[in-house]
Amino acid sequence: FKVRADLQQRLAESFETALKLADGIALVAPMDDEPGEEVIFSARFACPICGHAISELEPKLFSFNNPAGACPTCDGLGVKQFFDIKRLVNAELTLAEGAIRGWDRRNVYYFQMLGSLSKHYGFSLEVPFKEIPADMQKVLLNGSGSQSVDFRYLNDRGDIVKRAHPFEGIVPNLERRYRETESATVREELAKFLGTQPCPDCRGTRLRREARHVWVGEKTLPAVTNLPIGDATHYFETLKLTGRRGEIADKILKEIRERLQFLVNVGLDYLTLDRSADTLSGGEAQRIRLASQIGAGLVGVMYILDEPSIGLHQRDNDRLLGTLKHLRDIGNTVIVVEHDEDAIRLADYVVDIGPGAGVHGGHIVAEGTPDEVMSHPDSLTGKYLSGRVKIAVPAKRTPRNKKLSLTLKGARGNNLQNVNLDIPIGLLTCVTGVSGSGKSTLINNTLFPLSATALNGATTLEAAAHDSINGLQHLDKVVDIDQSPIGRTPRSNPATYTGLFTPIRELFAGVPESRSRGYGPGRFSFNVKGGRCEACQGDGLIKVEMHFLPDIYVPCDVCKSKRYNRETLEIKYKGKNVHEVLEMTIEEAREFFDAVPALARKLQTLMDVGLSYIKLGQSATTLSGGEAQRVKLSRELSKRDTGKTLYILDEPTT
Repeated sequence: FKVRADLQQRLAESFETALKLADGIALVAPMDDEPGEEVIFSARFACPICGHAISELEPKLFSFNNPAGACPTCDGLGVKQFFDIKRLVNAELTLAEGAIRGWDRRNVYYFQMLGSLSKHYGFSLEVPFKEIPADMQKVLLNGSGSQSVDFRYLNDRGDIVKRAHPFEGIVPNLERRYRETESATVREELAKFLGTQPCPDCRGTRLRREARHVWVGEKTLPAVTNLPIGDATHYFETLKLTGRRGEIADKILKEIRERLQFLVNVGLDYLTLDRSADTLSGGEAQRIRLASQIGAGLVGVMYILDEPSIGLHQRDNDRLLGTLKHLRDIGNTVIVVEHDEDAIRLADYVVDIGPGAGVHGGHIVAEGTPDEVMSHPDSLTGKYLSGRVKIAVPAKRTPRNKKLSLTLKGARGNNLQNVNLDIPIGLLTCVTGVSGSGKSTLINNTLFPLSATALNGATTLEAAAHDSINGLQHLDKVVDIDQSPIGRTPRSNPATYTGLFTPIRELFAGVPESRSRGYGPGRFSFNVKGGRCEACQGDGLIKVEMHFLPDIYVPCDVCKSKRYNRETLEIKYKGKNVHEVLEMTIEEAREFFDAVPALARKLQTLMDVGLSYIKLGQSATTLSGGEAQRVKLSRELSKRDTGKTLYILDEPTT
């Protein structure tokens, strides 16, 4: 029938009937005497032309943590693991010397396979791997395909066994062993050779194909999450949706804009929305939690923040302080543990604890407004704030030898724009810039991996994109001192990490009472049987497993947290047993072992890096990131140096 204005109701009913009868697809065709093309309509989430269908658009489709939205190829991880040839093969060595770890002379079975392959294909095991023809390298790494190879094996009885079969290939062999093994040790060992690459299907976006092709405005969800927070804020501020779409999105956009602005206000505008949580610094993670609290809009809450300015440039620090003021102004109590000068000056009330560290601290030296603390005669913090005490600027600088420099060219990892870096050798160089400017990418992700691979022989580090590096011949090793823990169990402590505990145990073993009892240095170790308390196995604590809750540690009721048995604690050096020595602070131990040069030198180094207050046996799990970093620094400084070491420190003043 002809379409007329008075037939609108009938037309709608007829169209609905057609959709029902044709399973959601209807065709509108012109009448015989009228020009025009047929038009296909679909009521399903499907293309009426090719029939490609998708499920109904729901929030779960856009979540890589949900099977409905995760990329089926990588299970929502965004990366695929593979055995990296660069980590697996040392091309400078021969196969006989161990160019491929696990396939050298020490592993007889696999080395016999290589011998049979070399005879079959006519290459030598005694030439560097890089000189083996490329087609032979391909066979070694990826297998011989369907081609059979005659293998000769020598069994335990000395008999030669001959077998003909295709060669699996070293990489497929490792993949199979990694996939099939039930041994955590084997899996951990093989994991050293694994690299990651973006998923070939989702290209690192983690989402399935359907979710990647839904557009809002000019961008898809992966394109939005790939934006830095500052750019994402601008995008949503300028996004205009009209009509029904605008009505639906109005409240949602308002919420998105507010949450993004909270993140900008705490100085995180440089982070991308899809940044992995395990790559965030402690300060960044803390500021994200702070932004979520601001978004909650709570009133009458007491907020406690521990050094929120960690890692922030001064520009971003001003934004953070503005956020803290906002929290206060809406009716909350904000307590900040902080060393930052601007934060102290901004505070309404300051509490200065001291006067020193460790046994020299524990007292409130001054409290009141910043002006009152600055005028207090005993407050060291006040003296620095008022300018009565200042950090001296060197009057004379170490001259630079222009012939000695480390030059990195074309660095372009992450946000680096083809950077050329020139670092003078033999001087202290400070790399600074606003948060997110690329400092860590340039130094930690480019310079360090290159230096460690060339100087330390590292095989599992991969540098960010760059062109070249020159000047490493002037150095003999590189040391990266970061803020990762020195250990993750109560057994790790500053004494064991710095090597202090070995000479301490030797001192106790040299005591006449020890010699008469036949005690050696091992008697005073809490890691082996003999002198330790067996009830807690030298931990001093008993782990109690809590179902559905984190495990808790309680003091051992046998040794009373002393780690050692009664007989071991009876041995004393200068009136102290080994437990009492471990309970000493670094400052106390420095005085106690003043007559032992090997110990005094290392203890003095710990004091020089500002750790006089920590205990020798203090659990590594209780040390802050900055304390752990300074323990590492002291260990390096106490070593005999060649004068050709490159030290890399990440925010050592934290």
